[in-house]
Amino acid sequence: MDTVVDKSKYSNNFSLSNKLVRFFWIVCCLILFRPYSLRFFRKWRVFILKCFGAKIEWTSLVHSSVKIWAPWNLEMGGYACIGPNVDCYNQGKITIGANTTISQKSYLCASTHDVSDPKHALILKPIVIEDQAWVAADAFIGPGVTIGQGAVVGARSAVFRNVDPWTVVGGNPAQFIKKREIKK
Repeated sequence: MDTVVDKSKYSNNFSLSNKLVRFFWIVCCLILFRPYSLRFFRKWRVFILKCFGAKIEWTSLVHSSVKIWAPWNLEMGGYACIGPNVDCYNQGKITIGANTTISQKSYLCASTHDVSDPKHALILKPIVIEDQAWVAADAFIGPGVTIGQGAVVGARSAVFRNVDPWTVVGGNPAQFIKKREIKK
């Protein structure tokens, strides 16, 4: 097959105002977000995210080392946590439910490219992580994935398909391991 992919023709659909707000976010993040790493400043970091359009509860915890591409595309429920060094690449929307934990070094990617398009067009696909779920350390959550309520994604897993509620998955690609049962 002699098909040629010419990425010189690639263009994204982000407006100039989007790019300017992102630049302002990057600067403010470096000055007003990252330096405030003590737990004492938890609500300050939430305040900064809210100023940039995040829909986030005051009881949420976002560590200062988190990378957030676009706070206005982030929604977090009460007592949700994004751990240290998580990369929240949210060109598309990312929703994290209440009482949910995203552990350290995980990568949430809410966009992809059309590999059949010679222009390699950007496609935004939202990620939804429902209430009481846990994404363990260094996991990858791909575009368009929904992690069901109470589900657990094992450490270093790569998730490309939806995860059923109250299940435990792991591996690359992530596969069903067992049902999650909470002991009383």
